Amino acid sequence: MNYATIKWADVANGPGVRVSLFVSGCTHRCPGCFNEEAQDFAYGQPFTQAEEDKIVAALAPAHIKGLSLLGGEPFEPDNQRALLPLLRRVKGEYPGKEVWCYSGYTLDGELWQPSRARCEYTDEMLSYIDVLVDGPFVLEKKDLNLRFRGSSNQRILNVPASLAARAPVLWDGETTIQPITV
Repeated sequence: MNYATIKWADVANGPGVRVSLFVSGCTHRCPGCFNEEAQDFAYGQPFTQAEEDKIVAALAPAHIKGLSLLGGEPFEPDNQRALLPLLRRVKGEYPGKEVWCYSGYTLDGELWQPSRARCEYTDEMLSYIDVLVDGPFVLEKKDLNLRFRGSSNQRILNVPASLAARAPVLWDGETTIQPITV
């Protein structure tokens, strides 16, 4: 997997100060995408053990609230394969840090149903995510007043609650980390 950038003190992609990893590769091709260059799987630099180690170390300070995964598309199957070891490590070393993920796929659509995105890594990856912003960016529904999302069709979901209910549960705006096991 390649990555486009890592933001070490991001305040735009989830509550508080976060470390944000922007992966490369996305097949959605949403018109008006804010990160169009990251649609190319070859864009950026290879994500190696060194980057993983730096991200894990950067999460250590108490003022860092968590990790955000963006893209590109974190749920492209090749990206899931590469992100899973990072997520296992983050949740193992920092169970109190929130993991947010942004995806053009929907939880109750492509991530739970048979699709090109759903693969042998999807369920475990979801088990490490606290909040999922799901749905493709839709230019006609773009709204700059929305918190943590770009268009009004996108949802902010509490993943542990959604997994327990087996139905999408909207995030209530509070920090509620309840780690679940696979």
